[in-house]
Amino acid sequence: MRNYLPFILFALLLITACKSEPNNTDKQTDTKTSAKAKENAKVFYYNQASGISSLDPAFAKDQANIWATNQLFNGLVQMDDDLNIRPCIAKSWDISEDGLTYTFTLREDILFHVDEQLDEESRKVTAQDVEYSLNRLIDPKVASTGAWLFNERLAKDKPFEATDKYTFVMRLAKPFRPMLGILSMQYCSIVPKEVVEHHGKEFRVHPVGTGPFKLKLWKENDALVMLKNDDYFEKDTDGTPLPHLDAVRVSFIENKRNSFLKFKDGDLHFLSGIDATYKDDLLSAEGKLKVEWKDKVKLLRSPYLNTEYLGFLMKDNDITALQKKQVRQAINYGFDREKMVRFLRNNIGIPASSGFVPQGLPSFDSQKVQGYTYNPAKARELLKEAGFENGQGLPEITLETVDSYKDLCTYIQNQLAEIGIKVKLELHPPSFLRSKIAKGESNFFRGSWIGDYPDSETYLTVFYGGNPAPPNYTQFNNAEYDQLYQKALLTNDDAARFAIYQQMDQILIEEAPLVPLYYDEVLRFVQKDVQHLGVNAFNLLTLKYVQLADK
Repeated sequence: MRNYLPFILFALLLITACKSEPNNTDKQTDTKTSAKAKENAKVFYYNQASGISSLDPAFAKDQANIWATNQLFNGLVQMDDDLNIRPCIAKSWDISEDGLTYTFTLREDILFHVDEQLDEESRKVTAQDVEYSLNRLIDPKVASTGAWLFNERLAKDKPFEATDKYTFVMRLAKPFRPMLGILSMQYCSIVPKEVVEHHGKEFRVHPVGTGPFKLKLWKENDALVMLKNDDYFEKDTDGTPLPHLDAVRVSFIENKRNSFLKFKDGDLHFLSGIDATYKDDLLSAEGKLKVEWKDKVKLLRSPYLNTEYLGFLMKDNDITALQKKQVRQAINYGFDREKMVRFLRNNIGIPASSGFVPQGLPSFDSQKVQGYTYNPAKARELLKEAGFENGQGLPEITLETVDSYKDLCTYIQNQLAEIGIKVKLELHPPSFLRSKIAKGESNFFRGSWIGDYPDSETYLTVFYGGNPAPPNYTQFNNAEYDQLYQKALLTNDDAARFAIYQQMDQILIEEAPLVPLYYDEVLRFVQKDVQHLGVNAFNLLTLKYVQLADK
């Protein structure tokens, strides 16, 4: 690795340095100690091109903030790389039979990071901290970007309550089975009241949590340094205390080509995702790691909870033809998703030949939910049924999108033209198009949906008739679908609930309010000396397990 260590080690050594003035012998010893520290320090480097706006978990609204806060804080529960909910600050929990009351028993050995605002150097986390943290999240004065998580879901009387020092109770207004997944989100991290109230809005730059790392330095848009929390409570499977790293350093290089060059030189430990500026340097046309990189880099790949799709306005659509189900189905059959992903995305992504729910979620089953594949003969048959044989009489359909998806939509436009469906592309700035879609002013549009928590409900709610836009941008309203949605929320058994989700997804395929395009993928390019950096369908970065092999 090229060395940022002088910068990091200044922070590391500052903590351990002796306060008294050393004599000459001490100076010689310190020089040797410093050299040894430089040699042995385990520092993980990653880049955050988009910048970080806040280290307060109440504002963990995007990947940049989420990645950083995930190192600094913990919640009641956490999610592993297989999207299973695991204990964290809560060592166990019980859910009442009616699904309305969640009782959490907390660990009694978890300490907040050392901070001068705490009565002691650090103090234990209690149920009162959990009550405060979650109430803060929904406090209108705080204006957290995560307040929506609990909208219309909480009981009016004492929704959050510490019933004793290490017991916390949450009460819901109605059952909501994905609630544990919501509590695993970084928004729901536990914070100490006295520190938050002392700093107010400036808690964003003075974060104090319980996480495996603690903040040492943040120079916005320049560098962020987090040091190992020696009091961290978790251990790995061998019983070794976590984390294994001494520090984490985040850089903020906006130019993705430049960050790739840093990675190539060994100055960054991993790259997340792929960019056009370096795609062909790393990947073959088939999406495989190029031969010249195989001895230097590992490619980690996972389904990503992001479905790319085209949506139809299902209510008051100005294009009469799109009100006919057969036309919407014909569009779904009328282009080759596999070629689209192979040639336009270097095989990054999974052709969406199932429903709206993507690969990576536990309920996904491509055998039970069978969607659309390329079938131009079937598409022509459906057009004929709709009264538009060979496209005769079918008006031109406008597809609204943004410039970054122009190539994808052009591909679809060309393939649909072969079966008689004329499509006109209309490009808009992203914010303008989002506004049009939300207002129900776009008849046919490109969209994407990224899951918020590890349950298919986060996708299927997009088409629930009781929801406005957002999230129901298509204004789809189907009585059977809505009944199944409500039934799923009341179903305790996971297998039974997943079966309901699959029924709902099949209704979406039949009624075709959307055209699923592809399910995205997470790609991580990792230096060979990095061990135990996982990958998951949320692209959540977890560094507490990471180890760096000696070179």
